Amino acid sequence: MDTESVARPAGGAAALLALHDAPGFVLPNAWDAGSARILERVGFPAVATTSAGIAWARGVPDGGAMARDVMLDEVARIVAAVRVPVTADLESGYDDVHATVTRALEAGAVGGNLEDAAGGVLFGLDESVERVAGARAAAPRGAFVLNARTDTYLAGSAGDPFDETVERAVRYAQAGADCVFVPGVADDDTIRRLVTAIPAPLNVVAGLASTTDAPTLFSLGVRRVSVGGSIARAALSLVERAGRELLATGTLEFLDGALSYAETQERFSPSPAG
Repeated sequence: MDTESVARPAGGAAALLALHDAPGFVLPNAWDAGSARILERVGFPAVATTSAGIAWARGVPDGGAMARDVMLDEVARIVAAVRVPVTADLESGYDDVHATVTRALEAGAVGGNLEDAAGGVLFGLDESVERVAGARAAAPRGAFVLNARTDTYLAGSAGDPFDETVERAVRYAQAGADCVFVPGVADDDTIRRLVTAIPAPLNVVAGLASTTDAPTLFSLGVRRVSVGGSIARAALSLVERAGRELLATGTLEFLDGALSYAETQERFSPSPAG
């Protein structure tokens, strides 16, 4: 893997964890070194990866189509490109959670999401708790911020998934999760109730189940807002619009608002030390 590493300050996991106590922790999701670099230069204090965006950038669909080593090689490139802490989307941990978290640490990630479902189907509760415990055993507290994701609102349920979400979240926190990620929840009152019932910082994704913005989510008590593959989707949408315009008319309206070549080069110049 050919990367040009930049120096990063020590204590990345502690810095990442501390952001959960800071007001307005918005965590953008990058899909390659370039997007991570742009997000860092904008001013974000940490960057997450998106398995969806990484998959799409390699021409395959999201949802486990990529091998673990391919995904984590991209995580390593992202880590090498920035100075801020990076937390990795580890999907459901692939076939070996302990090995996956160990590999993520070796790649330089100081945090990671671990899903409790594969192929849209939830793992059993006891198995899911064991997986969280295995991830924690691979990366002790202080070395890695473990974000346990539950897909109770995405997998579908015959009834209200609230109780199952809370039960899983409590057990995951007891097994060592630093925070809990509940994608797919969109109702304001439900989010408030989850914040109260879950004994860990709550992460909600904006731009997936609804377009609720980050300030609104923070007002409900959410401590961490990420955007999943939303920025990647927006970028790929521009690629599609540009292609359609070029094919249909040959015009260049898609360049309206685009960075110039010189401005783009500047974005990728060496970051100031410090």
